[in-house]
Amino acid sequence: MSESLNFLEQIIETDLSEGKHDGKVLTRFPPEPNGYLHIGHAKSICLNFSIAKKYGGNTNLRFDDTNPVKEDTEYVDSIQQDVEWLGFKWNTPTLFASDYFQQLHDFAVVLIEKGLAYVDDSTQEEISDMRGKPTSPGTESPYRNRSVEENLSLFEGMKNGDFEEGSKVLRAKIDMASPNMHMRDPIMYRILKAHHHRTGDAWCIYPMYDYAHGISDSIEGITHSICTLEFEVHRPLYDWFLEKLEIFPSRQYEFARLNMSYTIMSKRKLLKLVEEGHVNGWDDPRMPTVSGMRRKGYPPAAIRNFCDKIGVAKRENLIDLSLLEFCVREELNKTAPRVMGVLDPLKVTITNFPEGKTEEVEVINNPENPDGGSRKMPFSREIWIERADFMEDAPRKFFRLKPEGMVRLKGAYIIQCDEVIKDESGEVVELKCSYFENSRSGSDESGLKVKGTIHWVSVADALSVEVRMYDRLFSTEEPGKDGDFLDDINPDSLKIINAYVEPALKGVEEGKRVQFMRKGYYCVDQDSSKEKLVFNQTATLRDNWSKKK
Repeated sequence: MSESLNFLEQIIETDLSEGKHDGKVLTRFPPEPNGYLHIGHAKSICLNFSIAKKYGGNTNLRFDDTNPVKEDTEYVDSIQQDVEWLGFKWNTPTLFASDYFQQLHDFAVVLIEKGLAYVDDSTQEEISDMRGKPTSPGTESPYRNRSVEENLSLFEGMKNGDFEEGSKVLRAKIDMASPNMHMRDPIMYRILKAHHHRTGDAWCIYPMYDYAHGISDSIEGITHSICTLEFEVHRPLYDWFLEKLEIFPSRQYEFARLNMSYTIMSKRKLLKLVEEGHVNGWDDPRMPTVSGMRRKGYPPAAIRNFCDKIGVAKRENLIDLSLLEFCVREELNKTAPRVMGVLDPLKVTITNFPEGKTEEVEVINNPENPDGGSRKMPFSREIWIERADFMEDAPRKFFRLKPEGMVRLKGAYIIQCDEVIKDESGEVVELKCSYFENSRSGSDESGLKVKGTIHWVSVADALSVEVRMYDRLFSTEEPGKDGDFLDDINPDSLKIINAYVEPALKGVEEGKRVQFMRKGYYCVDQDSSKEKLVFNQTATLRDNWSKKK
């Protein structure tokens, strides 16, 4: 059966068959360094890098850094880290639109000389009014018919800092009656007397994104400029600049952006979450940012697999967040070692196990990985078990621990509950149990049949850790659909608990992903110290949200 190609692959294969660009495929990922990348950007990254690689091509990483007011090297560094962490290598060196500031200026001069650009003294409000409405034509600026010589002189004065911010702009002379609002004499340059993170104070005029973006693609020889659907209406302007300048004909293609349930993708709204303290920074594990997902413990392979599964389309749709979580579980099930962690501890004293004695039992690291090996765990008279693994008034099909009931301790012995100890309020605080010495896992000669197996840790050897239990940040599928998105924040999106884990985790490195047996997947957080480990909940063992809907 032949491979099914998405529409972008069909375009590239047609271009290659026709010998376009000498058979070369060069894509680019062009973020603006004014924020952190999120899962929507990850889709674009995976698409641009993967499609180029499939056809023997390469991908540039270029920062479209044309607005010094909002940009910072902090974002440049974080974006490079995110792309690399996702598993992609870009053409070196890293590129910047600011690398082309002189060329972009010179091209603007060419357009002025061709009578295709002019300096406008109108205010922003006046220019906005002149553009008119989509249903009616705009009106021409009174400065539209300045001579080439005057425009060249004024543009030179703008570049030299002779005019105040907001006093003049350079506009393309296209068509004020165009049904496409982006073609109604768009602004190409504005005056900004701001320090740029790379060029310093060398420039006081900066190109607009729509002007710089396509020309930067052309300068680099990008063959397939892949972007999201909201830029479809910008494509005529993209083409107009390249055509009038008679430079390399880069071509823009649009695909549907990623929209995901229980998630917001707006940089403005994400910034609001951070600035107003609804989350603990851009890398908060509840955020849809790449840095947040990395900190939460999402493996890059799971994100790549998710982006591959959702595919590439021309039509907008809403992807269920559960699919991303499924990909995370699928990957971690294969790669994460199993360890024992008790999140809601209940003490068990095994009364017939000798005091002061410690045994070592052997536990498999990952049954899904035949080469994963095993480890030793200490077993002693006092252990912690999960509180939910005991029920005093248990139903018939409850196969864990109950009064006079038996259960197997994972990797160790069968125990029986003999006595339930309660405090003054009636809460169960301890279980007195006995073990069957000849029932040890791997050499069981007891003949006892039990249906339940539970995890545990030795009280004397357990590590006390902090666990951050994360739920979805929003409680509705489409946050903000019926009002302010902040009203849809899930008040229970973070709970912090103290737990006990087996001693094998002592000194484990930041970022280590494990499965707490029967509980879920967890990752060692950057806040961990020698004194105490901190774990972030990465994913549950199964999709619990489908039951909540």
